[in-house]
Amino acid sequence: MTKLITPEASAPERFTDPAAAVARLEALYNQATDFLCDSFSKAMREGAPAARYRAYYPEIRIQTSTYAQVDSRLSFGHVSEPGVHATTVTRPDLFRSYLTQQIALLIRNHDQPITIAASDTPIPVHFAVANNADLVVPHQGAAAFTLRDVFDVPDLTTTNDDIVNGVHDHDNDAGPLALFTAQRVDYSLARLAHYTATDAGHFQNHVLFTNYQFYVSEFENYAREQLANPDSGYTSFVSTGNVVITDPKAEIEQPLKLPQMPTYHLKREDGSGITLVNIGVGPSNAKTATDHIAVLRPHAWLMVGHCAGLRNTQALGDFVLAHAYLRDDKVLDDDLPVWVPIPPLAEVQVALERAVAEVTELEGYELKRIMRTGTVASVDNRNWELRDNSGPVQRLSQSRAIALDMESATIAANGYRFRVPYGTLLCVSDKPLHGELKLPGMASSFYTTQVSRHLAIGIKAMEHLRGMPLERLHSRKLRSFDETAFL
Repeated sequence: MTKLITPEASAPERFTDPAAAVARLEALYNQATDFLCDSFSKAMREGAPAARYRAYYPEIRIQTSTYAQVDSRLSFGHVSEPGVHATTVTRPDLFRSYLTQQIALLIRNHDQPITIAASDTPIPVHFAVANNADLVVPHQGAAAFTLRDVFDVPDLTTTNDDIVNGVHDHDNDAGPLALFTAQRVDYSLARLAHYTATDAGHFQNHVLFTNYQFYVSEFENYAREQLANPDSGYTSFVSTGNVVITDPKAEIEQPLKLPQMPTYHLKREDGSGITLVNIGVGPSNAKTATDHIAVLRPHAWLMVGHCAGLRNTQALGDFVLAHAYLRDDKVLDDDLPVWVPIPPLAEVQVALERAVAEVTELEGYELKRIMRTGTVASVDNRNWELRDNSGPVQRLSQSRAIALDMESATIAANGYRFRVPYGTLLCVSDKPLHGELKLPGMASSFYTTQVSRHLAIGIKAMEHLRGMPLERLHSRKLRSFDETAFL
């Protein structure tokens, strides 16, 4: 049997101070990853050792014997039933504020200490070296030895969404304390860096999704205005490729090749700024982006994209506030059946309508001139207009849909699935059922006049949500029967 070499083991420690608990998590994580990085470097220099190296993720664990007596309005901060609950943790430095907050609620609501220790889940070497710029894991066959014979590698059989999908079986194990395990989080952190070309640490708690690059230049203009205002609270703007500016007049060198989902961050010191992600066109991209951003536990995400208006009374440039979704995107059917309703969230709906009123200076009945509230249909076929219209059009009419796109239902459904507050405000850019197709000249005029106003509404809505207490924003609508304590 191959010898197993691990970091020096330490005894579990109990904490009633959340900051001290997170500091212990960081110490255990750093010890484990330093050990793996050093061992990996040595193996790459000297060749395969006659031993196997392994280190483990740290773990948070709590044991309770009674049900928590908490405010019934709270949707998080306590376990659903007595027993043992635990979660593995990665990158505690990145999640320090989140972990401190969640642990504090757990200790307070249960009046019990939490235990910090090494778990029995190995850290894959790929994830351990990801934050060390001097180390790169070679492709299979490039090293002088088979990597998995010496180090643990990502295990996709245990990297899944069983907890968030409500199919996790923990009859003989501790119940889940968080929605994502450490390895699932590491998997998404790696994917985010690949798809967005920005580090996860730049992401802010309020995320705007769009399906057009036109919004990016407007977002940058807004960011520069905010940086020029010392009272704005914004501290820096991060562009694709991790280019950071704090001077509103600074130039940003554009990368030679944009990533699949260009991402930009207008940052605040406490992470309450705004991130804009151009997911491009299609439900697959929408799912990919939200699958991975969800592990960062944002406070809200909104879709501010373009759509086809389905009613003759709509005009180009009108807004659509989604309060229901016809899910014909298909990408989430295996994770969230189409019979599951995706409810509107009152707090988000109010913030969006209020933002439209403030930017357009219309209110009440007059607001209906330029905004409709109704069902948005999301499809997986960009050229749906070319199909025999008798089927699709009848179905859209029966659903009472007022707009159609390819991303909104996916983003809302994944928000529901991942317990991230969501909303959708679209802008009508064509009316294919009424002879107004998206043509070049029409599109240019539309983009010139509408993008700035639409983005301003999305930003203002996020600012309203930022001022709302988390206990109010995170709706009980998003929580299941047997829910995790952590947001």
